[in-house]
Amino acid sequence: MASARPARSRSGALCWQLLLTLSILTFACDACKKVILHVPSQLDAEKFVGRVNLKECFQSANLIHSSDPDFQILEDGSIYATNAILLSSEERSFTILLYNTENHEERKLHVLLQHQTKVLKKRHSKEKVLKRAKRRWAPIPCSMQENSLGPFPLFLQQIQSDTAQNYTIFYSIRGPGVDREPMNLFYVERDTGNLYCTRPVDREEYESFELIAFATTPDGYTPELPLPLLIRIEDENDNYPIFTETTYVFTVSENCRVGSTVGQVCATDKDEPDTMHTRLKYSIIEQLPAYPTLFSMHPTTGVITTSSSQLDRELIDKYQLKIKVQDMGGQYFGLQTTSTCIINIGDANDNLPTFTRTSYVTSVEENTVDVEILRVTVEDKDLMNTANWRANYTILKGNENGNFKIVTDPKTNEGVLCVVKPLNYEERQQVNLQIGVVNEAPYSKEASSQSVMSTATVTVNVQNQDEGPECSPLVQTVQIKENVPVGTKSRGYKAYDPETRSSSGIRYKKLTDPKGWVTINENEGSITVFRNLDREAESVRGGIYNITILASDKDGRTCTGTLGIILEDVNDNGPVIPKQTVVICKPVLASADIVAVDPDEPANGPPFDFSLDSDANSDIERKWRLRKINDTAARLFFQEDLPFGTYQVPVRVTDRHGVSLITPLTVKLCDCVTENDCTLRTDPRIGHGEVRLGKWAILAILLGIALLFCILFTLVCGGTGAAKQPKVFPDDLAQQNLIVSNTEAPGDDKICSTNGFTTHTAGSSAQGICGTMGSGVKNGGQEIFEMVKGVHQTMDWCRGTGHHHTLDSCRGGPVEVDNCRYTYSEWHNYTQPRLGEESIRGHTLIKN
Repeated sequence: MASARPARSRSGALCWQLLLTLSILTFACDACKKVILHVPSQLDAEKFVGRVNLKECFQSANLIHSSDPDFQILEDGSIYATNAILLSSEERSFTILLYNTENHEERKLHVLLQHQTKVLKKRHSKEKVLKRAKRRWAPIPCSMQENSLGPFPLFLQQIQSDTAQNYTIFYSIRGPGVDREPMNLFYVERDTGNLYCTRPVDREEYESFELIAFATTPDGYTPELPLPLLIRIEDENDNYPIFTETTYVFTVSENCRVGSTVGQVCATDKDEPDTMHTRLKYSIIEQLPAYPTLFSMHPTTGVITTSSSQLDRELIDKYQLKIKVQDMGGQYFGLQTTSTCIINIGDANDNLPTFTRTSYVTSVEENTVDVEILRVTVEDKDLMNTANWRANYTILKGNENGNFKIVTDPKTNEGVLCVVKPLNYEERQQVNLQIGVVNEAPYSKEASSQSVMSTATVTVNVQNQDEGPECSPLVQTVQIKENVPVGTKSRGYKAYDPETRSSSGIRYKKLTDPKGWVTINENEGSITVFRNLDREAESVRGGIYNITILASDKDGRTCTGTLGIILEDVNDNGPVIPKQTVVICKPVLASADIVAVDPDEPANGPPFDFSLDSDANSDIERKWRLRKINDTAARLFFQEDLPFGTYQVPVRVTDRHGVSLITPLTVKLCDCVTENDCTLRTDPRIGHGEVRLGKWAILAILLGIALLFCILFTLVCGGTGAAKQPKVFPDDLAQQNLIVSNTEAPGDDKICSTNGFTTHTAGSSAQGICGTMGSGVKNGGQEIFEMVKGVHQTMDWCRGTGHHHTLDSCRGGPVEVDNCRYTYSEWHNYTQPRLGEESIRGHTLIKN
């Protein structure tokens, strides 16, 4: 396995020993700093250079590295040249790095090479001898046969080193099979270098062994590099090919094309790949049933394909193949193994369902529904309980009225014919149907001359049945005027015997009559008015009043119908106003719209006439006015400056035929902007009304009361020493409070003072935040003024526009003003003499 190099002559060895004289200078104090080696100027590859003592530098070195790639160092300190080297006259040095990974330490060893010229001269004289010598320390491929029969130990080869001519050499090996598993498989003789194997080897377990051979002197010197030895185990065809499965199962559809893939088989062989030992060949040994031959197998891939198009599941639904695989390319001496392949033939819809009979006859009684009258069967050779076998039935002809349907029984695959709409014997005594059948799955073969659908005929005989009365039509009507006299008779409901088309022998009974308005004649079915008929009643819908009638024959068979009494309208209702409460927000509106309705028919309804009913109150027409908007609506106005409050206004509405009805309207005049904000205020002239105060108004009243108490307390304290003299009118009252007005048109200002005195022009309709205390009414050119008595104080003016307010909002409480009114003539009689006196006094003062 390892090479034995050519031996050199002893004289040549001595020459090389002289040329490679080596001196190593090692200093104990500086051992790891520098080492000097004397070498010849020319070195061959793999030549031993020298040895260094690594123990002086490092007792334990895990890693050794040379900084010069031309040299390498072994664990024992031996240095070898890796390439052929020619040294110059200058010295050459390199560094050896030693690592201790356990202690994380690093040491450096510097090596200096010095060549010897004398040795080099002697080398030239011995050059011819060196050229004739051949080295034997080189790897030679080595192999052994697996499962070798021996004898053991089995000699493999001899490894030798040519340095054995100069030294005593001991040989040793390491690696798998020696000192590693499998242990002790190989060994080498220490003195001779003969390599032996101790037992047989299985290649499928160990393909090769990589050993390392060493050549050393008895003192541990290593003159040669370690020699790698590769021992290959030669394969022997000792393993049978094995199929991956004991039984293969494939499925292929029937009627498939030639060459369709059925499946693929596969086998493995543990012998050496890419050799004849693992070159496999597949084949079919036997087919069951044997004829006809339908399958073939590719010899190298193991793919099974169809070789014929005669697969028919309905004839044979399963085939069994015995297959073989053989190594050595299928040669007769190769190892072989067999297996089984089962091929199932898949179903295709290549058979049409066909009726077992071409015609069927059945019967059914009239007026029956949701009954089964016939079951039809089909034959289908395809695989049962698949879409290729399940049948879909349809009615092709004769079911134009929708009396029948046919469905499939999922368990038996039969067609079930049912009646879904009742038949009438009097109309039709026999029905002829044509039915067809197909599979759920489409037909796989192309349609040929034969049809792809099987058909059959069904004759259905309708049997007569003794039927009860027939309420036809189900809803019958009769017209009667409303408010006809009680006892008025009218035709009612009629039922018939469907066989005789006669109403004789049929009795009638009223089932429902919501208002109990009519009675029914038991023998004839006619009706009689029992109570007053009212078309406007709640139970009347669309002018029709419905009652339910039960008709029965002598055998007790019955039918039910509806009699609709169409009530003809009579003008018996006057128009009415549904919304009887009207709100007018006086600050923003002066009218309200009212709408009337008439429950009678439109012929007895609008257009309406609206008028005020003034019989009860003669002031109605003076205060209110109506104006028609359209046929059903009018607008109500107030004509005077009415105070806030609630008023009753009767309105008469008359329809086109003169029928009228009075609706008492409740009209609310409110101080509001919208109807939802409506609040009623107290009428100062009437003295009653509804006052609604919020929390802020109550707070303002309380503050006003507190302020009045303060003013009264001040007046009482300030007037205790003054003499109290009653005055009707002070002399300067006119000068402080008299307001001259020559306004001829309504004004916009209203004035109120803290002493309760208020004036405004006659006929004024202005609005202010202090409200209206009195109204000046102009009668025949005379203006009436209203004044409220009060304490002699400076007048405060309150002006505003936008809203009406009562006196209470200005003074903080109700004030009675009815007893403090004066006419213009009274004012004139009182103020004119005093004004004259003041003017005379003025002239006198001027003259003086």
